[in-house]
Amino acid sequence: MQWTSRARKRAASGALAVGLGVAGVVALPTTFATSVNAAPTLPSDGKWDVTATPTGYKVTLTLDSEVPVRDALTELAVDGRVIGEAKQSLDGKTLTVETTDKSVADATSVQLAFSGSIPSVESAASSAKLKSLRVAPEAESSAIAAAATIGDDPATPGAYTVKRADYSLGESVWKLPGLFPAASPVEDKAAVYLPDGAAGARPLVVFLHGRHSACYNPTTRTTNNAVWPCPTTHPVPIDSYKGYDQTAEALASHGYVVVSISANGINSQDANYTDDAGTAARGQLVMNHLDQLARWNDGKGDKTQRAVFAGKIDFNNVGLMGHSRGGEGVVEAALQNSELHKPYNIKAVLPLAPIDFARETLPDVPMAIILPYCDGDVSNQQGQHYYDDSRYANDDNVLRSSLMVMGANHNFFNTEWTPETSVSPSSDDWSASAAGNDAVCGQNNPASTRITPALQRSVGTAYMAGFFRLVMGGEAQFLPLFDGTNGTVASTSGATVYTQAQQPGSLRMDVATLEAPAKNVLISGFATSDYCTNHVNYVTQSTDLSPCYSLSSVTYPGRAPHWTPASYAPFVPHSPVLKTTWTTTGTTPPNAAVRVTLPSGKTDVSGFDALTFRAARDEVSTGDVDLNVTLTDGAGKTQSMTVSSVSPALTAFPGSTNTTLGVQRLPKTWMRTVRMPLAGFNSVNLKDIRQVRFSPATTTGGAFLSDVTFDTPGVGAGGPSELPHASIADATVSEGNAPGYVTMRISLDDKLAAPASLWVATNISSTQIEPQAIPVYLPEGARSATVEIPLLGNTTRGTAASSSIRVVLTDGQGVLFGDQFAALTILEDD
Repeated sequence: MQWTSRARKRAASGALAVGLGVAGVVALPTTFATSVNAAPTLPSDGKWDVTATPTGYKVTLTLDSEVPVRDALTELAVDGRVIGEAKQSLDGKTLTVETTDKSVADATSVQLAFSGSIPSVESAASSAKLKSLRVAPEAESSAIAAAATIGDDPATPGAYTVKRADYSLGESVWKLPGLFPAASPVEDKAAVYLPDGAAGARPLVVFLHGRHSACYNPTTRTTNNAVWPCPTTHPVPIDSYKGYDQTAEALASHGYVVVSISANGINSQDANYTDDAGTAARGQLVMNHLDQLARWNDGKGDKTQRAVFAGKIDFNNVGLMGHSRGGEGVVEAALQNSELHKPYNIKAVLPLAPIDFARETLPDVPMAIILPYCDGDVSNQQGQHYYDDSRYANDDNVLRSSLMVMGANHNFFNTEWTPETSVSPSSDDWSASAAGNDAVCGQNNPASTRITPALQRSVGTAYMAGFFRLVMGGEAQFLPLFDGTNGTVASTSGATVYTQAQQPGSLRMDVATLEAPAKNVLISGFATSDYCTNHVNYVTQSTDLSPCYSLSSVTYPGRAPHWTPASYAPFVPHSPVLKTTWTTTGTTPPNAAVRVTLPSGKTDVSGFDALTFRAARDEVSTGDVDLNVTLTDGAGKTQSMTVSSVSPALTAFPGSTNTTLGVQRLPKTWMRTVRMPLAGFNSVNLKDIRQVRFSPATTTGGAFLSDVTFDTPGVGAGGPSELPHASIADATVSEGNAPGYVTMRISLDDKLAAPASLWVATNISSTQIEPQAIPVYLPEGARSATVEIPLLGNTTRGTAASSSIRVVLTDGQGVLFGDQFAALTILEDD
């Protein structure tokens, strides 16, 4: 079945019916029913079973009520180790993973997991309102605290009065491509914020919320996410789309039209009626609203809406914000848009605490990703991949930023997901009990660095409104919030935000990406030095690079956003960087250095503002870690500056000794952009710089380095990408009795103007196929390609006539994705 524009194809049939034998009982806390403004807790009376099948094992967990609704994928863990994404029954109570892992046969426990984290040891959150939490200043934030405060605050109301013009045209309106045919149509509903009296067509920003329960019962204070439209037992839809009032009003008061759309119908069906967790459907929902608004703007369609919108929207100036699964949804919408013959001019995309299950790239469009340090839902902060994967995906000319908000959690950017402000039940996603007492992110620990819900919303408003006004409105005064110079505004006082930034191509000169060995990079004298990729537990079979992050994911999931595995492509390489370590007695190593030679003819850096690079201390270093950075000119003169003198990038992020969670989420290892102003290098000739040298400034330490560049801050110019779109076609093959291959075809909708690459990935383990990652290189001029996927073959008679494996295109460089998912159907021939 081929869906329309960028929609996924159905890879497997819908509902899963599972019979349970009770092999063990998991002690899980209380009940899923929630009191007013209380956290939904884990279901009780979980019963599990591991049964042998002709092709492996089936691990099943049944719950007394539906699984908690989170944005992270639902997983199962056996004896504390996550074994994979779980298929979910229609009522949300039965979870199943099929695996060939023989160790599950001796299971002593089966538990729920999310983002590699096992929350069953955490007890329910308190039903009381959150108390105000003290904001603890961090020692490593001195450079941030000293940054200039921008006088113009994006959170300050503008000249226009904000008028509401919400529309609700039905709960069952759109049958979305990307949802299986058995799914119910979804709602056509949005909150609309208009600048009253603003003349002419105004820029448009669309908001898309994430995955939250769809319905609730106001009397029993319980939620339901298993049926759409809302059932009689839980008759009231949860208005997640109304949770961004503060940001929407700030933008509208400055002349923007803001439309925040409801996605409850997708949330209640994405676990059972999609093969991509609802990504294509969310993207298409955004596009449906844009099409509808365009008709009304042109004076067509519904009479009431025409009167509101006719001539009011400038579709040449559109921005998208998506929260959590909505973050992947707006990236998908931008990609769907780029396939149109006459696309909307989507000029800015902001994923907020996003998921990124399939590693789509989005070049050519300015983008800012916001990551909350205390995210307890998407706790591995996989949305960092949007920055890492997109920064060299095309030779584009746009600003790209990734921001880490210290002390912020996943939910509290939305008032309907915050206990002290929500109408329906809501929770602190960082959890309670042991997690609530955590020294860094616990809501119950007065010494933690958690910021208050109100401050978190203020930070969200400042950075979201500031980004759209910067990119769409050309208000350059907000650039220091995103360009790595660490500007601040009054409304975020008390919060610390760190930055990664890649300037537009026209405003930078890349000297060394440090992703792989290069002729102009010489490394010597370190105890260890290597280009690395991925997590130690997920090293790809397709590269010789060593793992970047050495701590076992069983104990430390979620600590390494750059190298956390993508759910649908765990073995594809992640964020290659250079990793060095050093140790001496008494003095720093005299010869240890990374020497980067500037290309011939590109030695004049006097026109740039700064030398920049990304850096982080390695995951096991203790004590002070610092580097000297030295510029050498053509006359041999040198001048040095330490990283610590301009940036806290080599200081550790706050960590906890809390081990009662079953996993440790902190501290994070996350690179920060270091900007060394060239004005400080006044003893060398900036018109003839020959070398950049990195050398240890402390006796011991370890550091990650990448993206050595000379640049000047700016926004550049972007819009819908014109890169070709790659799609993969379904395939059917008999399993065979011995190892073999199946050929799958990749097609492009236009001829490549330059070489490109992508990966083909599977994440399902069976007796017929293994999880794998296969690189595909596409030459200039290509219109198609094929990929050979290894099949194991067997002589065991299976219980089903066929099985379906999800095959995914991922991490495209120089190419975008059309139909990213395919079904590989393997016929049983024994």
